[in-house]
Amino acid sequence: MKKTVKKIQKYKPENKKIAALTAYDFYTAKYLDMAGIDLILVGDSAANVVLGYDSTTRITVDEMLIFTSAVARGTKEALVVADMPFMSYNVSVEQGLLNAAKFIARGADAVKIEGGSEYTFELVKRLTQSGIPVLAHLGFTPQYINTIGGNYIQGKDFDTTIQILNAAKNLEKAGAFAIVLELMPKEASKFISEKLNMPTIGIGAGSGCDGQILVINDLIGKFDEFSPKFARKYFDSKAMIIDCAKKYITDVQNGNFPNDEESFKLDDEELKNLENYK
Repeated sequence: MKKTVKKIQKYKPENKKIAALTAYDFYTAKYLDMAGIDLILVGDSAANVVLGYDSTTRITVDEMLIFTSAVARGTKEALVVADMPFMSYNVSVEQGLLNAAKFIARGADAVKIEGGSEYTFELVKRLTQSGIPVLAHLGFTPQYINTIGGNYIQGKDFDTTIQILNAAKNLEKAGAFAIVLELMPKEASKFISEKLNMPTIGIGAGSGCDGQILVINDLIGKFDEFSPKFARKYFDSKAMIIDCAKKYITDVQNGNFPNDEESFKLDDEELKNLENYK
C-alpha cells in the first residue's frame, strides 16, 4: 500500500522509525521499494554521485526532473520526495511554486527545500496550501555551503540549537510534514525532535531523530570521492564493479566470451549453404 505523507507522520506517535534512502534511477528505486523503504529522496546529491559535479549547487531543474521521473516510475509504495535544486525556489514564491509543480507532475509525492528564513516559511505555507507537501531541511544545508564555508557541524551550542528549533517550529507551523536534520550533535537533534510534532529525519545527526536517511551510493559503496563519518557502508560496489569488469576483459581477450551457449546459431540447412558457398 502506498505510503502517504499522513502515514509517514503517524510513525512518530507510534514510535516507529522512518527508514529513508536516496535514489536516482528506475531500478534502484524499484529494488528499494521492494525492500520496504519508507521514503525515497531524489536528492540533489545526484550532482556528485551520478553526474560527477563537484557541488550540489551545479545540478539543474531539468536534470533533477529526469531523475525524479525515473524514480517515480520505479516506485509503487514508498513516498517519493524530490529535492528542489539550488536557486529553483529562492527568487520568488511564484518561482518556487512553478518549479515544485513540475516535480509533482513528474511523479513526486512531495518536495524538499532547505533553509529556515522568513521567506522559506512563506514558501512552505504557499506550497502546502497549493497541495504540494514539503519536507523541510535544517542543520547543515548543502545549498548554502558557500555562505556556511564548508561541511561544518551545526547546533554545536545552546544558542544555535535553539535557533534551529525555532526555525523548525516555524516550518512546522507553515505546513512542513517532516524535517531533515543534517550534521548535528546527537543531543541537539534529539532535543529538537522531542520538541516537534512533525517527525525528524537525521543524516549525520545521531539516533535521536525519528528516522534516518543516507545517500544510496554511500550505503552500497559506489561513491569513493568522500566518505562521511556517519555513512555506514553495507556493500562494496566499487570493488565488485572493478572485479567484474576485469574478469570480463580477461574473458574477451582470451576468447572465452561469448561461449557457445551465449551465441545464436544458424539452422543446419542455412549453415550448410554457407559452407558450400564459393
